[in-house]
Amino acid sequence: MKKTLDRRTLLLGSAAAAGASALPLRAAFSQGAPLKLGLMTIKTGSLAEGGIQMEQGLTAFLKDRNDTLAGRKVELIVADTGGSPAGAKNKVQELVERDGVDVITGPLAAFELLAITDYIAQHKVPTLSLAAAEDMTQRKPNPYFLRASATSAQAMQPLADFAAKDLKLKRVICIAEDFAFGYEQMGGFQRVFEDNGGKVLKKLWAPLGTADLTPYIAQIADCDAVIQGFAGSAPVKFIKQYADAGMKYPVLGGETAADDALMKSFSDEAIGMITAVPYTADLANDANKHFLAAMAKEYNAIAGQYAALLWLNGQIIEAALAKTGGKSDDKDAFIAALRAVTLADSLRGPVKFDHFGNVIGNIYVRRMEKKDGKLVNTTIKTYHDVSQFWTYDEKTFLSQPVYSRDYPPIKS
Repeated sequence: MKKTLDRRTLLLGSAAAAGASALPLRAAFSQGAPLKLGLMTIKTGSLAEGGIQMEQGLTAFLKDRNDTLAGRKVELIVADTGGSPAGAKNKVQELVERDGVDVITGPLAAFELLAITDYIAQHKVPTLSLAAAEDMTQRKPNPYFLRASATSAQAMQPLADFAAKDLKLKRVICIAEDFAFGYEQMGGFQRVFEDNGGKVLKKLWAPLGTADLTPYIAQIADCDAVIQGFAGSAPVKFIKQYADAGMKYPVLGGETAADDALMKSFSDEAIGMITAVPYTADLANDANKHFLAAMAKEYNAIAGQYAALLWLNGQIIEAALAKTGGKSDDKDAFIAALRAVTLADSLRGPVKFDHFGNVIGNIYVRRMEKKDGKLVNTTIKTYHDVSQFWTYDEKTFLSQPVYSRDYPPIKS
C-alpha cells in the first residue's frame, strides 16, 4: 500500500543492474546511509495531473526494484512546489539544506526549473527534470542537470517536419499557454515548418490555467490545421471547447497534447488528433510492457509520459549507481556517471545524452483512434535519434535567441 506521507523510505533493488557485483555492493551498503532521492512535483493547480503521475511513476519504479538500487537503500522525499517559482525555490532549499538529498528528480514546469538552476549548480546537486526549459541544455547549460525527456521543441520539430512533408500542410495557427513551455514549443514548430515552406499565420497565447478558451479559439480561421501545445489537464478542456465552437480544422499537438493518461478524459471529438512525443504507450518492447503492467497493478490506470519518464529517471539513477559502486558522495563523479548512461532499449526506446546532458532519443508521431470502443494513440511514424538541435548545426542554433513569445517573429 502506498504511504501518504511526503517523506518515506523505499528500498529499491536491481541485481541485474549491478551484475556480478550485486552481492558485494549490497553487503557494503546494507549498514550505510541510504541514497536520499528528492522528488519535486506539483499536486495542485492546472499542472497537477502531470505532477501526480510523476510521483506515481517514480514510486512504482522504486517498488518494482524490490527496495534497493545497485545494492543501496533509497529514501524518497517528496516536495510539492505548488507549481510556482517561489514554491520551487523554497522546496529545493528544504531538500538540500534540511534533508540532505543526494539527487533530485523534477520539477515539472520550465519556470520552476529556471528558478532553481543557479541554486542546484552552486550546491552541486545532480538533478534530473522533466522541465523542458531549452536553455538549461543550450545557451546556459547547468553542469549538474540532466534531461531524459525532451526540450520543449524537441518533439515539435519532427511534428513540423511531418506536418509539412507527410500531411502537406501549408498554413497553420498555433495556440498554447502563455509561458516558456508554450513559447518554446511553438518556436520550434514554426522554425522547422517555415523552413519547409509552410506559414504560421498567428500564435495565440492563453494565460496558464485559463478556464474559458473560447475567446482564443474564436480567433482561429482560414487555416489548414491548428497546432496546440497545452499541458496538464488543459488539452482536454481545449478540445472540448474547440468542438463546441464548431471548429473542424485538424488538430496537431506536442508531447503533452494527448498524453496516454488523458485518454479516459477525451471524447470522440479528439479522434484524428496527431501528436509527437518522446514516450508512447503503444511501444511494443519488453521494457514498456513491464512498466505498463507495473502501473496497472499499482494504480489501475493507463500510464502516460509523466509517469513513464520518472520511471526512466529512476532507471538512469540506478545505472549510474551501478557504475559508481553505489556511491553518490562525489557529486562530480556522480553527475558524470549519470550523463554517461546509455540504455539500448528503455521504455521509450534507445537513450543516450549529448554533451549538454540532454537526451538523444526517438520521437513518435501518433494519431488518436478509437479501437474496441476506447480512444488510443497509434504510432504512425518514428523519428530515430532526435537531437535537441534537430538537423541544424549546433553552433548556428546556439547563436540565435532562445525561442520566446515573439521569436521567431511571424513572417506572414
